[in-house]
Amino acid sequence: MTHDIPVIVTGGAGYIGSHFCKELARQGLRPITYDNLQRGHRGAVQWGPFEQGDLRDEQRLREVFDKHRPGAVVHFAALAYVGESVERPALYYENNVVGTLCLLNAMREFDVSQIVFSSTCATYGIPDKMPISETAPQHPINPYGETKLIVERMLRDFGEAYGMRWAALRYFNAAGADPDSETGEMHEPETHLIPLVLEAASGRRSSISVFGNDYDTPDGTCIRDYIHVTDLATAHVKALEWLSAGENRGAFNLGNGQGFSVEEVITSARRVTGRDIPVVYTKRREGDPPRLIADARLARDVLGWVPERRELDDMVKDAWRWHLLHQESRPEAAAS
Repeated sequence: MTHDIPVIVTGGAGYIGSHFCKELARQGLRPITYDNLQRGHRGAVQWGPFEQGDLRDEQRLREVFDKHRPGAVVHFAALAYVGESVERPALYYENNVVGTLCLLNAMREFDVSQIVFSSTCATYGIPDKMPISETAPQHPINPYGETKLIVERMLRDFGEAYGMRWAALRYFNAAGADPDSETGEMHEPETHLIPLVLEAASGRRSSISVFGNDYDTPDGTCIRDYIHVTDLATAHVKALEWLSAGENRGAFNLGNGQGFSVEEVITSARRVTGRDIPVVYTKRREGDPPRLIADARLARDVLGWVPERRELDDMVKDAWRWHLLHQESRPEAAAS
């Protein structure tokens, strides 16, 4: 892709989207952030123009596409709380599915044929084999995962019918923050383990809840595959380059290929912060599998992507640095 052609980045004011925009700009390309700011942050848009708008606003999408004439789209914008998706499925289908359809129609109208889609391992549901490969059955167990799977199927069908070239990146547990602390994780409410643990370390949260310590794992707590957010950003650039080279379509897992337990995350946070982190053990959450670990060899072999910041302590250190710099400006956390 030539450097003078911009890239529309939906959800570029969010956690992963903002890290991608920084990496894209570092590569000499121009990200155009399109975000409604309902859950993104205007301050996270630092590496290119900002256009405020909703995916479902077809007229606004046309205006932005007509103004910038992008060569590709990288699509992060989505609602992504599993529990909320169970309670409010209509909201998720409207935003994630209908919104993406509006985006794809705008791409067709302006002859934009390349899209990198932010998908998720939640499309697999509860797998029966570890590690999880791209050929594993996709049986989501919540509306969030279902909407992401529907979009993958939309991309497949648009590819077959209209020649759209796409890459769906199914990532596992995003973690960490920009090593320069220029952007980071700012979810309200926060649901990810590492920032919750760090809130407990800083005293903004009275303790961290561990949901189940009786799993069939070495220490009894769930094991997840954590991937540094800057590595995720790099993977999206690699996928964009792959499409620009003329490749058609494909889905790729993004993970470290190794897992860390909840107890290991807490231990790492204690080591990094030098602080006590009170823990409250409670019952398991329904639908939580003991292990979720990615087989990411396809991304390595096809995209040439290899995670660089694989150590858990590195992820926690970057997140802790960001947390200390920005905790004063965030609302007080509720005690857990």
